Amino acid sequence: MPKSTYYQSFHKKPNSYHVANEAILDRIIAIHKVSKGIYGAPKIHRVLLKEGYSCSIKRVQRLMKQAGIQSNIVKKY
Repeated sequence: MPKSTYYQSFHKKPNSYHVANEAILDRIIAIHKVSKGIYGAPKIHRVLLKEGYSCSIKRVQRLMKQAGIQSNIVKKY
């Protein structure tokens, strides 16, 4: 690896996709807390779309998995 590549890596800035992921993840965490952990990825995705965020359900699932967020599954008897 060239020296210049190594030292340039220290000055990299996050691109717009990573910044958007952080904003969406913050909102996912807030929605999950408000729902008391009941909402899963499909419902959180619907709420995000209503709020004007543009993201796919797969993106919501991936961000939830990376953050360790899961919905509480309540069995119906």
